[in-house]
Amino acid sequence: MAPRRTWALLLGMGLFACSSPKPVPSESDVPDAGSQVPAIGLPGCVTYGVPRQTGVVPEQLPELSGLAASVRHPGVFWTHNDSGNDFEAFAIDETGAVRARLKLTGAEPRDVEDVAVGPCAPGEARTCVFLADIGDNFELREQVRLFRFPEPETLADASVPVEPMPFTYPDGSHDAEALVMDARSGRLGVLTKTRRSLGDLYALDGLKPGTVIQATKLGTLEAPQGLDRLSTAASLHPSGQRLLVRTYSRVWELRQSGAADLESLLKGSLVAVPAGSQAQAEAVAYFADGQGYLLGTEFTGQPLWRVGCR
Repeated sequence: MAPRRTWALLLGMGLFACSSPKPVPSESDVPDAGSQVPAIGLPGCVTYGVPRQTGVVPEQLPELSGLAASVRHPGVFWTHNDSGNDFEAFAIDETGAVRARLKLTGAEPRDVEDVAVGPCAPGEARTCVFLADIGDNFELREQVRLFRFPEPETLADASVPVEPMPFTYPDGSHDAEALVMDARSGRLGVLTKTRRSLGDLYALDGLKPGTVIQATKLGTLEAPQGLDRLSTAASLHPSGQRLLVRTYSRVWELRQSGAADLESLLKGSLVAVPAGSQAQAEAVAYFADGQGYLLGTEFTGQPLWRVGCR
């Protein structure tokens, strides 16, 4: 999301209509628990229940822009604000209670848009939190990056250094708000934000501090009948066989039984799954056990929605 000053400038120029998010859907637009395609033969929920509000976005997160379930701390999610805020990471639970606030040092971010948790590097047992500094509203950045720091052993306020890991795209700049982590392999990916589709998925193979790598395009994700676009967040199921994709108006789930990697997952089927209405829908995360997901949004006091198995 662009800083408020930028949006104000665009509004004054008469250009805001070309850049604004889609409106929040009405309840009739949101799939209810009775209109789903069952996930037969896949790990996780066969069908999802009705979204249930568990809490609200806390005052420390007025521009919450990502969620990822902790590996070390059951029931905890890592989250952050996007551009225009202090460089911090927060540990919260599904009620919105803040369990830890981390001041991050060692870099100056531009636009942090999503978060993921998984192996610090392929093959490592140690887990890290990855913040995706990948927002680029005007597609002008020659280079974007992730920030990495080890997942803390205890939840407490602290100052934590990050490691920047830069990358470029093979086909020019892209705006993006969705980070994907395959916890089985430690492989990372980015799903771009575009009006043409649900986005292009790029793998970040070889990503590491101190070296600029080039992402690899794996494919494009299309909504059925072109019904949706502008992906704002993503979360890969612990099994690697399901991928949640958030947009301003819906939640989609990509499913592929037996998917061994991101390439094979992209060959799966995309179905709509339940979502609760939120003002600026920019966060989604599976629970650590894969039995449902949590939905987050910008703006303090907005609802946090838990979607469990039916």
